[in-house]
Amino acid sequence: MTRYNPASSRAEEFINDQEILDTIEYAQKNKDNLELMRKVLEKGKKQQGLTHREAALLLECEDEQILAEMFELAKQIKERIYGRRIVLFAPLYLSNYCVNGCVYCPYHQKNKHIRRKKLTQEEIRKEVIALQDMGHKRLALESGEDPLHSPIEYILESIDTIYNIHHKNGAIRRVNVNIAATSVENYKKLEQAGIGTYILFQETYHKETYEQLHPTGPKHDYAYHTEAMDRAMEGDIDDVGIGVLFGLYKYRYDFVGLIMHAEHLEAKFGVGPHTISVPRIRPADDIDVSEFPEAIVDSLFKKIVALIRISTPYTGMIISTRESASSREEVLEIGVSQISGGSSTSVGGYAEKELLEDNSAQFDTSDKRTLDEIIYWLMNSGYVPSFCTACYRAGRTGDRFMALAKSGQIGNVCQPNSLMTLTEYLLDYASPETKKLGEQLIQKELAHILDANVKRRSEEYILQMEHGSRDFRF
Repeated sequence: MTRYNPASSRAEEFINDQEILDTIEYAQKNKDNLELMRKVLEKGKKQQGLTHREAALLLECEDEQILAEMFELAKQIKERIYGRRIVLFAPLYLSNYCVNGCVYCPYHQKNKHIRRKKLTQEEIRKEVIALQDMGHKRLALESGEDPLHSPIEYILESIDTIYNIHHKNGAIRRVNVNIAATSVENYKKLEQAGIGTYILFQETYHKETYEQLHPTGPKHDYAYHTEAMDRAMEGDIDDVGIGVLFGLYKYRYDFVGLIMHAEHLEAKFGVGPHTISVPRIRPADDIDVSEFPEAIVDSLFKKIVALIRISTPYTGMIISTRESASSREEVLEIGVSQISGGSSTSVGGYAEKELLEDNSAQFDTSDKRTLDEIIYWLMNSGYVPSFCTACYRAGRTGDRFMALAKSGQIGNVCQPNSLMTLTEYLLDYASPETKKLGEQLIQKELAHILDANVKRRSEEYILQMEHGSRDFRF
């Protein structure tokens, strides 16, 4: 029998099947032990996280009072670390050519319905200008896996193109990358190209199901895919982002596997994932979600988000426009710190609006509001929209970012940076209604900055921005 070892380099040891099954059994045997659950919640209040077994136990909780305490604790942890800041980003799809056979994704090689497209560098330029004209500063680069159409050289060239596009006051300051698992050598190339976070979803941690869902192509190799984050960190990428696609397999199994993956990165590299994403299976071209009976309902989704926040308190949480506006509103309060806005999942869908609904999309979006509408909604709900990229550009990544977060000093840089990037948005892109609401919010939030020097400098920088200057940061 393969032994469980969170510090191992082997997928079957750090995501150990028997340990996951034993954990689920332990949690279900103790699902009525309210005293034990309260002890776990008390540990969570120390803001040091929970083990995968402790998190699995709370996942079984059905007691209304403890659930209410769980959600309240997740909210408190989120506000202590991240305040009311919500970071905005947009996905940019470069190519939907793919050699894999993933049965839940319309990019799969055998799909003859989807319109295949790969952006030229000039088309990328048009896409980026369209995104800059919305106000975006942070992108998540997406591409199907295809050594002919999307080799690493194409990805690197595209990153260079993106960073060198400056239109009016627009600039993309951080490019996160979500591409297929690759080699240490290629991860080094991505790091040298100046990427922010390397993101890769596991899809499911259940090996047999994973292999069935990926019957053909390089992605079929479970171990190579699962060990990708190790290679990325060995390739000097400090910030990595993990996630599962809930609904592909039993949610208990994948939830435990997700927490174990975070524990593994902490055990081996001394720093856990920079972000955790929580997508759910969504309909798309030739993909019928009714074929996936493990899809999870909203109430369970909310519980999972809260427990990820309590279990990994210093890890950013991402939710995309896969989720509806109402679903996103539910989970913002209890854990999510980054959301996409004004998104297109079509290749070329920003510059050519008619492509937004064509069949080149990876999945259907549920939240179809414009970026300005989302900014207004966030501010009206008491949040501070942020386009900040300062930590990445100042080298505060990996363990340096975590040290800042765990010391409680993150607010001294993130809060003023969020207000300055919001000011940029209001001056350059906002509708009159959004600008008016934003100016009121900024004055209110400036008063909450406790460090007098930071507050003074923030006010000075904002004044300079009103006179035409841009890109100030702490």
